[in-house]
Amino acid sequence: MRRFRYLPNMLPQLTSLIRDVPDFPKKGIVFKDVTPLLANPAGLALAIELMANPFRNERIDVVVGPESRGFIFGTAVATALSAGFVPVRKPGKLPYRTRSIEYALEYGTDQLHVHVDAVRPGMRVLLVDDLLATGGTLAASVKLLGPEGLGAEIVGASVLIELEFLKGRGVLGGLRTESLLRY
Repeated sequence: MRRFRYLPNMLPQLTSLIRDVPDFPKKGIVFKDVTPLLANPAGLALAIELMANPFRNERIDVVVGPESRGFIFGTAVATALSAGFVPVRKPGKLPYRTRSIEYALEYGTDQLHVHVDAVRPGMRVLLVDDLLATGGTLAASVKLLGPEGLGAEIVGASVLIELEFLKGRGVLGGLRTESLLRY
Protein backbone atom coordinates (compact mmCIF):
# COMPACT_ATOMS: atom_id res chain seq x y z
CA MET A 1 0.00 0.00 0.00
CA ARG A 2 1.23 3.50 -0.80
CA ARG A 3 2.02 5.71 2.17
CA PHE A 4 2.21 9.50 1.96
CA ARG A 5 5.61 10.80 2.91
CA TYR A 6 5.15 14.54 2.48
CA LEU A 7 2.28 16.95 1.94
CA PRO A 8 3.48 19.20 -0.92
CA ASN A 9 2.60 16.52 -3.45
CA MET A 10 -0.62 15.38 -1.82
CA LEU A 11 -2.97 15.88 -4.78
CA PRO A 12 -0.83 13.91 -7.25
CA GLN A 13 -0.59 11.14 -4.65
CA LEU A 14 -4.38 11.13 -4.26
CA THR A 15 -4.76 11.12 -8.04
CA SER A 16 -2.52 8.05 -8.16
CA LEU A 17 -5.12 6.24 -6.04
CA ILE A 18 -7.93 6.79 -8.57
CA ARG A 19 -8.14 3.96 -11.09
CA ASP A 20 -9.41 4.54 -14.63
CA VAL A 21 -11.69 1.76 -15.85
CA PRO A 22 -12.33 2.08 -19.60
CA ASP A 23 -15.73 1.27 -21.10
CA PHE A 24 -17.56 1.12 -17.76
CA PRO A 25 -20.52 1.20 -17.29
CA LYS A 26 -20.78 1.43 -21.07
CA LYS A 27 -18.47 1.74 -24.05
CA GLY A 28 -16.76 5.09 -24.38
CA ILE A 29 -16.90 6.03 -20.69
CA VAL A 30 -13.77 6.06 -18.53
CA PHE A 31 -15.00 5.36 -15.01
CA LYS A 32 -13.07 6.97 -12.14
CA ASP A 33 -12.85 4.14 -9.57
CA VAL A 34 -12.28 5.39 -6.01
CA THR A 35 -11.98 1.96 -4.38
CA PRO A 36 -8.14 2.01 -4.36
CA LEU A 37 -8.31 5.33 -2.48
CA LEU A 38 -10.86 3.90 -0.04
CA ALA A 39 -8.54 0.95 0.68
CA ASN A 40 -5.57 3.21 1.46
CA PRO A 41 -5.80 4.52 5.06
CA ALA A 42 -3.54 7.52 4.50
CA GLY A 43 -5.16 8.42 1.20
CA LEU A 44 -8.68 8.15 2.60
CA ALA A 45 -7.83 10.22 5.68
CA LEU A 46 -6.20 12.90 3.56
CA ALA A 47 -9.11 13.04 1.12
CA ILE A 48 -11.63 13.43 3.96
CA GLU A 49 -9.62 16.19 5.63
CA LEU A 50 -9.22 18.08 2.36
CA MET A 51 -12.94 17.74 1.57
CA ALA A 52 -13.92 18.98 5.04
CA ASN A 53 -11.39 21.81 5.45
CA PRO A 54 -13.06 24.47 3.24
CA PHE A 55 -16.19 24.20 5.40
CA ARG A 56 -14.65 24.02 8.90
CA ASN A 57 -15.82 27.51 9.89
CA GLU A 58 -19.27 27.30 8.29
CA ARG A 59 -21.23 25.87 11.27
CA ILE A 60 -22.55 22.90 9.30
CA ASP A 61 -25.49 21.19 11.05
CA VAL A 62 -25.72 18.15 8.78
CA VAL A 63 -23.86 16.67 5.88
CA VAL A 64 -26.07 15.12 3.21
CA GLY A 65 -24.71 12.34 1.04
CA PRO A 66 -26.55 10.90 -1.96
CA GLU A 67 -26.56 7.16 -2.57
CA SER A 68 -24.19 5.45 -2.58
CA ARG A 69 -20.63 6.73 -2.49
CA GLY A 70 -21.94 9.94 -0.94
CA PHE A 71 -22.63 7.79 2.14
CA ILE A 72 -18.96 6.83 2.40
CA PHE A 73 -17.49 10.30 1.99
CA GLY A 74 -20.40 12.11 3.63
CA THR A 75 -20.33 10.25 6.94
CA ALA A 76 -16.57 10.74 7.22
CA VAL A 77 -16.80 14.47 6.39
CA ALA A 78 -19.69 14.81 8.88
CA THR A 79 -17.50 13.27 11.58
CA ALA A 80 -14.63 15.63 10.68
CA LEU A 81 -17.00 18.62 10.95
CA SER A 82 -18.77 17.38 14.13
CA ALA A 83 -22.03 17.41 12.18
CA GLY A 84 -24.84 14.94 11.69
CA PHE A 85 -25.34 12.89 8.53
CA VAL A 86 -28.45 12.50 6.38
CA PRO A 87 -28.66 9.94 3.55
CA VAL A 88 -30.45 10.76 0.31
CA ARG A 89 -31.62 7.49 -1.22
CA LYS A 90 -33.13 5.90 -4.27
CA PRO A 91 -36.86 4.97 -4.17
CA GLY A 92 -38.00 2.34 -1.67
CA LYS A 93 -34.89 2.44 0.54
CA LEU A 94 -36.02 4.63 3.45
CA PRO A 95 -38.39 3.21 6.09
CA TYR A 96 -40.22 6.39 7.13
CA ARG A 97 -42.26 8.99 5.20
CA THR A 98 -40.21 10.65 2.49
CA ARG A 99 -40.14 13.65 0.27
CA SER A 100 -38.90 12.97 -3.24
CA ILE A 101 -37.78 14.64 -6.41
CA GLU A 102 -37.54 13.28 -9.93
CA TYR A 103 -34.65 14.50 -12.04
CA ALA A 104 -33.39 13.98 -15.57
CA LEU A 105 -30.50 11.72 -16.48
CA GLU A 106 -28.82 11.53 -19.86
CA TYR A 107 -30.70 8.25 -20.42
CA GLY A 108 -34.01 8.82 -18.61
CA THR A 109 -35.09 9.93 -15.14
CA ASP A 110 -34.37 8.93 -11.56
CA GLN A 111 -35.63 9.88 -8.12
CA LEU A 112 -34.06 10.87 -4.84
CA HIS A 113 -35.81 10.48 -1.47
CA VAL A 114 -35.14 11.85 1.99
CA HIS A 115 -37.06 11.44 5.25
CA VAL A 116 -39.51 14.33 5.70
CA ASP A 117 -37.96 15.15 9.08
CA ALA A 118 -34.30 14.72 8.07
CA VAL A 119 -33.60 18.45 7.96
CA ARG A 120 -35.53 21.39 9.32
CA PRO A 121 -35.92 24.87 7.86
CA GLY A 122 -32.81 26.95 8.42
CA MET A 123 -30.47 24.02 9.09
CA ARG A 124 -27.07 24.52 7.49
CA VAL A 125 -26.41 21.68 5.07
CA LEU A 126 -23.27 20.59 3.23
CA LEU A 127 -23.72 18.22 0.28
CA VAL A 128 -20.95 15.64 -0.12
CA ASP A 129 -20.40 13.16 -2.93
CA ASP A 130 -17.57 11.36 -4.63
CA LEU A 131 -18.17 12.84 -8.08
CA LEU A 132 -19.53 15.92 -9.80
CA ALA A 133 -20.23 15.01 -13.42
CA THR A 134 -23.34 16.50 -15.08
CA GLY A 135 -24.53 17.92 -11.73
CA GLY A 136 -27.96 16.26 -11.83
CA THR A 137 -27.74 14.49 -8.47
CA LEU A 138 -26.42 17.51 -6.58
CA ALA A 139 -28.89 19.89 -8.27
CA ALA A 140 -31.77 17.57 -7.37
CA SER A 141 -30.48 17.37 -3.78
CA VAL A 142 -30.46 21.18 -3.57
CA LYS A 143 -34.09 21.32 -4.74
CA LEU A 144 -35.12 18.51 -2.39
CA LEU A 145 -33.49 19.97 0.72
CA GLY A 146 -33.22 23.71 0.09
CA PRO A 147 -35.78 26.53 0.13
CA GLU A 148 -37.92 24.85 -2.57
CA GLY A 149 -38.00 21.61 -0.57
CA LEU A 150 -37.51 21.05 3.15
CA GLY A 151 -36.25 24.61 3.74
CA ALA A 152 -32.62 24.00 4.69
CA GLU A 153 -29.84 26.44 3.88
CA ILE A 154 -27.48 24.70 1.45
CA VAL A 155 -24.06 26.07 2.38
CA GLY A 156 -22.17 24.29 -0.39
CA ALA A 157 -21.00 21.04 -1.88
CA SER A 158 -17.74 19.16 -1.46
CA VAL A 159 -16.76 16.46 -3.94
CA LEU A 160 -13.70 14.30 -4.34
CA ILE A 161 -13.68 14.36 -8.16
CA GLU A 162 -15.03 16.85 -10.68
CA LEU A 163 -15.26 15.96 -14.35
CA GLU A 164 -14.95 19.56 -15.57
CA PHE A 165 -15.62 18.75 -19.22
CA LEU A 166 -19.21 17.75 -18.30
CA LYS A 167 -19.86 21.24 -16.85
CA GLY A 168 -21.88 20.02 -13.87
CA ARG A 169 -21.00 23.10 -11.86
CA GLY A 170 -23.10 25.13 -14.30
CA VAL A 171 -26.37 23.48 -13.22
CA LEU A 172 -25.78 24.20 -9.53
CA GLY A 173 -26.86 27.84 -9.76
CA GLY A 174 -23.72 29.35 -8.27
CA LEU A 175 -23.64 26.99 -5.26
CA ARG A 176 -20.24 27.08 -3.61
CA THR A 177 -18.67 23.85 -4.83
CA GLU A 178 -15.27 22.58 -3.74
CA SER A 179 -13.67 19.74 -5.69
CA LEU A 180 -10.42 18.05 -4.78
CA LEU A 181 -9.39 16.37 -8.03
CA ARG A 182 -10.35 17.78 -11.42
CA TYR A 183 -10.28 15.98 -14.75
